[in-house]
Amino acid sequence: MNELESRTALVTGGSRGIGAAVALRLAEAGANVAITYISDEAAATEVVQKIRATGRRAVALRADNGDAVQAAGAVDRVVAALGGLDILVNNAASVPFVPSDEVTQLDRVLAVNVKVPFRTTQAALRHMGEGASVVTIGSNVTEYVPFPGLTLYAMSRSALLGMTRGLAREVGPRGITVTLLSPGPIDTDANPADGPNPDGIRSLVPLGRFGRAEEIADTVVHLVGPGGRFVTGTEIHVDGGINA
Repeated sequence: MNELESRTALVTGGSRGIGAAVALRLAEAGANVAITYISDEAAATEVVQKIRATGRRAVALRADNGDAVQAAGAVDRVVAALGGLDILVNNAASVPFVPSDEVTQLDRVLAVNVKVPFRTTQAALRHMGEGASVVTIGSNVTEYVPFPGLTLYAMSRSALLGMTRGLAREVGPRGITVTLLSPGPIDTDANPADGPNPDGIRSLVPLGRFGRAEEIADTVVHLVGPGGRFVTGTEIHVDGGINA
């Protein structure tokens, strides 16, 4: 079912993990897809090849996720390469796990997790019209911080809820939806299900397991497709019930 036929999407940080799964699922649903990456060109190229194998157009753009100018510029490059922009998925993130009194990269984390998603969205909205969608990938820690060492990360992720609600009010009259999708623990190379303390993490999840990146991707496709047209200004938890 090609519910996103003739649509164009940008997924930031789309060379691996959740971002790669979202990019491929969007293509399978009919969209042409651009991704950004910082350094792993080989991984980005592999994602592009998988997208093109679905019959969709694809491009990978190098852009520093902590540089607002580069991030905003990537939007214009996508429009030039693919002819427009209908879907933005703010996925790139920095996930610090450090006690607050040891934090040394405050500015970098806030740039990647707050400033750049805002600037990227700001740039994208200039090209978007009726039926367009912005989905920002956040985290369940906007409401529930299960371990020490997540203060900076939780603070930066919580800011995205305010951004989502405010933008939904501003662009709703234009027919554009804005949502925050907050995963729980997802099995990726950055957070493997067999990594540190997996049993402790699973014990917090009512479903008793890590989620899969494809489950996040499926929810993104729903939100940006016909079924999500009346969903905006809210946070959607895909977390196995960890925030219940």
